[in-house]
Amino acid sequence: MKVLLTGVTGYIAQRLLPVLLEDGHEVICCVRDKNRFNKKNYSTANLSLIEADFLNKESLQQIPKDIDVAYYLIHSMSTESGHFENMEELCATNFKNRIEQTTTKQVVYLSGISNADELSKHLSSRKNVETVLSGSTFALTTLKAGIIVGSGSASFEIIRDLVEKLPFMIAPRWLKTKCQPIAIRNVVEFLIGVIGKTETYNNSYDIGGPDVLSYKEMLLRFAKIRGLQRRIVSVPVMTPKISSYWLYFVTATSYALAKNLVNSMKIEVICKPNNLAMLLGIKRIDYDTAIKLAFDKIEQNQVLSSWKDAQTSKLFNEGLTKFIEVPVNGCFKDIRSLKLTNSDVSLRKIWSIGGKTGWYYGHWLWEIRGFLDQVIGGVGMRRGRKSETEVFSGDAVDFWRVLLADKQEKRLLLYAEMKLPGEAWLEFKIDKNNILTQTATFRPLGLLGRLYWYSVLPFHGLIFKGMINKLAGEKTK
Repeated sequence: MKVLLTGVTGYIAQRLLPVLLEDGHEVICCVRDKNRFNKKNYSTANLSLIEADFLNKESLQQIPKDIDVAYYLIHSMSTESGHFENMEELCATNFKNRIEQTTTKQVVYLSGISNADELSKHLSSRKNVETVLSGSTFALTTLKAGIIVGSGSASFEIIRDLVEKLPFMIAPRWLKTKCQPIAIRNVVEFLIGVIGKTETYNNSYDIGGPDVLSYKEMLLRFAKIRGLQRRIVSVPVMTPKISSYWLYFVTATSYALAKNLVNSMKIEVICKPNNLAMLLGIKRIDYDTAIKLAFDKIEQNQVLSSWKDAQTSKLFNEGLTKFIEVPVNGCFKDIRSLKLTNSDVSLRKIWSIGGKTGWYYGHWLWEIRGFLDQVIGGVGMRRGRKSETEVFSGDAVDFWRVLLADKQEKRLLLYAEMKLPGEAWLEFKIDKNNILTQTATFRPLGLLGRLYWYSVLPFHGLIFKGMINKLAGEKTK
């Protein structure tokens, strides 16, 4: 079948794409920015790429007309905008209008379980998108999931942060709320299984694992699997706002996502019974097994996708291409070069920078900068990185975003997503003469930006000198 896949740089689509290709489908991937998709990972002629922004209906004309099945996997939950419902409705409307002009027989939409009488803004928006997509020339199959458990998923990483960082938790009362978690493997099986199944046309299904658990039970069972002793006390005095800040400071989530998660966590997300798993022959994975499978992937350094890579930023709104050309005029620069004795070793160090590896020199200074960024609402140093040894365009690396990662050119370019009175780039490049050049560029915004640069200049002299020496294998003097 010819399949249109949206939300390709998101967590779910990155898991779904390889399976679609393995099953022999021809897949057209919709991305807002081609630089965020590493096509080299897929050596197949069955994959094509088109740039499409679903907020801009004109850009959707590139979608071919001879589509059989389309996946709608777009959401704006982590956007910093307070009006993500309007964005989601506009995206769904533009998508529907364009798909109606094609030969698409079926649209598969992944939504959230919405069985409560009172819904959060997030779940209400998801339900509204289903309404927008319904009653069209194509058949709509809606799958509704709650907590998704898998390496790199937002739910998994937040639970992991809470359990592994806090031996004792004073937690909000919504930890008593019941939910029905589902393993990412099962989610992909359901998404694949409904393709072309006429029984699922114009139907909606809740999908979940076999366990119904409270969030507190999920945390404690996670701790048991990890061999950790944890105590949790629920208190009624934590308002949604305080709960959001609690999640924001303890875990790697952004405040915008934390706020939407907290509002959703107050509502039970338990599946209405259906026969879809039996119809598709899917064996549902229990919560404990899902956790163990996730850690198997982490330990093998095989995390395919992470929710952090899809966090909304102005880079994704405006496109990575606009930022790849590092500005020259009106900028401050710190440029350092060293001759390398072993460029391959240095390249491996560059490709492993950040996350658990750290920044090679003065890491505690990086941590302080990350903490200060977090205090003023920035991303801080908590995001880490998806893989310890590989990076690709669009990946998050602590408070940086990867703009370009080209091993053949031996060039890595990062863009700062911390709160700054200006814009910052950090570039590493090894030339044909085995000379490593490390360039920090800062384009200040007004007087405050210039004052900021001069105030951190002494620290830059220490950090950047030490970092390039370590990358080059030299002793820091």
